[in-house]
Amino acid sequence: MKEDFLHYLWKFKKFDCLDLKTTNNEDVIITQVGQYLELAGPDFFNAQITIGTQKWAGNVEIHLKSSDWYVHHHERDAGYENVILHVVWEHDTEIFRKDNTEIPVLELKQYVDQDTVTNYQSLMAPKSWIYCEKQLKEADLFTVKNWQERLFFERLERKSKPIFSLLNQTNNDWEAVLFALLAKNFGLNTNGDVFFQIANSIPFSIIRKESSEVENIEALLFGNSGLLDVEKEDNYFKDLKIRYFYLLHKYQLEKVHIAPVQFFKHRPDNFPTIRLSQLANLYHLHRNLFSIIIGLKTVESCYELFQVPSSDYWLDHYQFDKLSPNKKKMLSRSFVDLLIINTIVPVQFAYAKTLGTEISESIIDLLMDVKPEKNAIIDKFNSFGLKGVNAFETQSLLQLKNEYCAKGRCLDCAIGVLLMREL
Repeated sequence: MKEDFLHYLWKFKKFDCLDLKTTNNEDVIITQVGQYLELAGPDFFNAQITIGTQKWAGNVEIHLKSSDWYVHHHERDAGYENVILHVVWEHDTEIFRKDNTEIPVLELKQYVDQDTVTNYQSLMAPKSWIYCEKQLKEADLFTVKNWQERLFFERLERKSKPIFSLLNQTNNDWEAVLFALLAKNFGLNTNGDVFFQIANSIPFSIIRKESSEVENIEALLFGNSGLLDVEKEDNYFKDLKIRYFYLLHKYQLEKVHIAPVQFFKHRPDNFPTIRLSQLANLYHLHRNLFSIIIGLKTVESCYELFQVPSSDYWLDHYQFDKLSPNKKKMLSRSFVDLLIINTIVPVQFAYAKTLGTEISESIIDLLMDVKPEKNAIIDKFNSFGLKGVNAFETQSLLQLKNEYCAKGRCLDCAIGVLLMREL
């Protein structure tokens, strides 16, 4: 048994509340269980409880055993001085405040129906992937859909945190933030962090000034990536290298040293050379990209915006000095889908938050038209009957797995709570 089960019991009053008594045989009447905030300090805040003849307003702390109070050193923490009731599964010792007054204890196990315990044990039975995998198909569709929306916005809130951090670093330059985020996502999982460092190593004011010549943007990106640190016979390579050192001198920039980009295990169309060239061309073709992206409402408008090729040199190259069959290298729709999920929507959401604007429906509508992601987590959920049919739903499922299933937070999950009631 875990404490989260006791939190669930208390939060939803899943016990016999009619004749509650403390371990000292005082009557307990619960008016309000309090707020479950999951913050440092007592578990439930601002509860209202009558103990004996005295009505109390304060906090409730919950443990498996009374002695856990001392195991967690709450007796030393002033934040627990306002605890009015200690709720435990098993009472094994008396608990005192700093002033030696005793804290009333409610031993919960004698008031909980055995079926509730059995349901919990069934839900938390040994798992192969997630605890409720055998019961997941039984979940009510209405509950699942409402929970998915909550999960989706939880995930967006998490994604917005690094955006606000970047804003602080760039003096609220949304264009610079967008550039860094796009670079990271152009690099995919393998090169994302390196591309992000590359973008952050170039003041965006320089990208603005040099965007009329795509070769200059390529020179900065390739140069700071380390791809120009060798010697090649290729004339295009030599030109980029000359431009790179000219731009370093022009803007009094220092040569940076960033971890090398990776080619290994990438399909040629995802080679860092191709992606960096496409990123350069995106900023060559579109000025004020941030204002354009904020206004995107449909998937088709996203696809149209990102109809971006690599530079002509890369028509018959994937790497410098190595000819390849001639092929126009455009951003694919599946790649743009990733940009929508990981850059466009998070940026739109974060920007709307700064303005106090509500855009939840338009964001959901946009992602409902994006194809579902394909990965092991989504495949597993599909096999257990919880299918993600679009990117809105797959983003929700990723949040569910990573923040709830993987952490055993079944009783903080709407699906877990539903299954507890129905088992």
